[in-house]
Amino acid sequence: MSTREVTKQYRLSKWTEIIRECRGSGQTISEWCAEHDVKPGSYYYWLRRVRETACEALPAIGSGKSSIVPVNLSRNEDHVSQPDIILHVGSAVLELHNNASTSLIENTLRALQNVG
Repeated sequence: MSTREVTKQYRLSKWTEIIRECRGSGQTISEWCAEHDVKPGSYYYWLRRVRETACEALPAIGSGKSSIVPVNLSRNEDHVSQPDIILHVGSAVLELHNNASTSLIENTLRALQNVG
C-alpha cells in the first residue's frame, strides 16, 4: 500500500469517527460543529467523501459477484409473515426472518451504517 493510500485511509477513518460522534451527540450538525470548532462545510465534505468511499466499496449491481438480493415487496398484508426480529437503525427499520442469510444481514447492516 502506498503512502497516499495509507493517508487516505487514515483521513477517512478520522472523518468517520467525527461523523459518528456528531450523529450520536443528539445535537444538530450546526450545534455540534459550533461546539467542536468544526466548520459545517468541512463536516459535509467529510461526510460526502465517506459516503463516496462506502459506495465504491459496494459490489456493482449485475456484476455477478453481488450479494444484493432483489426483494419483492408485496402490499398484500395476507402474504406477509411477521418478522422474527425488528431492528431500528437510525431512521431505517429492518425486519428479519429466521431464514435470512448471514451475508444478506451483514451487507444490509453495512449499507445502513452509511445511511444519512
